[in-house]
Amino acid sequence: MLRTILFKIILALYFLLWSPLLLIGLVNKRLNDFFVVTDARGVLLLARWIAGIKYQIHYPATEENGVPVKPNENIRLDGKAIIAAKHMSILEIAILSTNIPNSFFIIKRELLWIPIYGWAFWRMGLQPVNRTRGKTNMNKLANAVAKKIMNGQVLIIFPEGTRVKPGARPALKRGLLYLAHQLKLPIMPVGTDAGVYWPKHGKMRPGTANVYFEPLLPCNASLDEIRDAINAHSA
Repeated sequence: MLRTILFKIILALYFLLWSPLLLIGLVNKRLNDFFVVTDARGVLLLARWIAGIKYQIHYPATEENGVPVKPNENIRLDGKAIIAAKHMSILEIAILSTNIPNSFFIIKRELLWIPIYGWAFWRMGLQPVNRTRGKTNMNKLANAVAKKIMNGQVLIIFPEGTRVKPGARPALKRGLLYLAHQLKLPIMPVGTDAGVYWPKHGKMRPGTANVYFEPLLPCNASLDEIRDAINAHSA
């Protein structure tokens, strides 16, 4: 538990010390994006050095017994697919944002209110949704997302809607299907066991967290099919 406390104290100081650079980055989107992604890389380094948490990315196998170490013809990381990922911790956010160029997330509007960091997220082009008013205007959201994708960005969405504990299998939000249908994009399921090592609450554990890119699913896949794929290798 001492390692967990030490890590969280250092992480808080790290975020504080990084804030002036994020303020500078607000003047230019490219500079802002560089600072935010570099900040995320720093989080991964601190997790490794202090908490003892490494990570490994697995892509769809091209052979019966093989798991390639880099993308292949079974995967799309160019914006021509919606990446639907399991969300357990900050860890997989840092992993995905640093390994998928030009990516953006759909986030709660309230996250943009965080001083400096929220402003940097806005400048980066993260897409906010207002959950306090009940149903999201999905047509408006789809149009905003479509514009970003046409500009070369890659959508990453957490269809479970929130961070979940290992073993949890909540129903997925139907907004994912709406976006996939409207944008005519296949779905790339992504699973993880990051919550085993960096849980939402409690003690962090050293080890190697895994992120699993699963084979593409068509835009008309069912929520059950997508959930099964996301959880195929998840904790």
